[in-house]
Amino acid sequence: MEKYLNKVLEGEVLPELAVKLLCSKAKEIFFKEPNMPIVHTPVTVVGDVHGQFFDLKELFHIGGPVPHTNYLFLGDYVDRGACSIEVITLLLLLKVIYPNRITLLRGNHETRQTTQIYGFYTECQRKYGGPLVWQWITDVFNYIPISALIEDQIFCVHAGLSPSIQTLDDLKELDRVQEIPHEGPFADIMWSDPEADIQGFSISGRGAGYVFGKDVVDKFIERNKIKKILRAHQLCMEGYQVLFEGKFVTVWSAPNYCYRFENLASILEIDEHFNEHFNVYKEAPEIERRKE
Repeated sequence: MEKYLNKVLEGEVLPELAVKLLCSKAKEIFFKEPNMPIVHTPVTVVGDVHGQFFDLKELFHIGGPVPHTNYLFLGDYVDRGACSIEVITLLLLLKVIYPNRITLLRGNHETRQTTQIYGFYTECQRKYGGPLVWQWITDVFNYIPISALIEDQIFCVHAGLSPSIQTLDDLKELDRVQEIPHEGPFADIMWSDPEADIQGFSISGRGAGYVFGKDVVDKFIERNKIKKILRAHQLCMEGYQVLFEGKFVTVWSAPNYCYRFENLASILEIDEHFNEHFNVYKEAPEIERRKE
């Protein structure tokens, strides 16, 4: 696997059979992980990266390479950007080689249906001449954990909360080995968003999940005896957003999203004393970007 890692870091696309082997090994690792792995500090938390390969390499340059830095990724690795294949193969290789130094969570784009619309399927067809690589990788998606808990204090999920999930144990009991459904608690945690000026849950304009207010977050935190919630899912022009008296934090890690929004990106570094630092960065240098 190390020889494949070097190739991918150079921007090469792996042969089909190498991807098949990688997916098989990654699936074995994910299958053994629970719905909500425990992650230890110090840890660096990463939001959406969406196929922006050279920005992912810039992220590792800024935050430190695996295994020297312990990473928690909050999902949405593919679609939108031009290099989803390179992004997901790099992250799966790091997971296989250093399984205890990188935690990957599933996002709402880690599904067959969504990737057929927003670019990953088409990219696989273009780079491999057929759908097999897309099928193997999207099969792995079904096994990726759906949440994480940092030292029993910080709950991490791709998007948000659900009216059907009151406790962390509710999440632990979900059947994650499936396509993300259109509705229900599994869909909600992949699609929902906070809203500063509402109470309770309301229907989301995204067409899936809900929007929810500070009262929902306060109740969830109190009931589960945690300190805060970390998520990704929403573009933040400054790279991150802190809501509800610091209890609900969005981390966004795709700079200049879709190569046109001109937003900043961030990673959230949490040390062993739970001190937090948003490391904010711009897109990779132009000399790198020309390769995309």
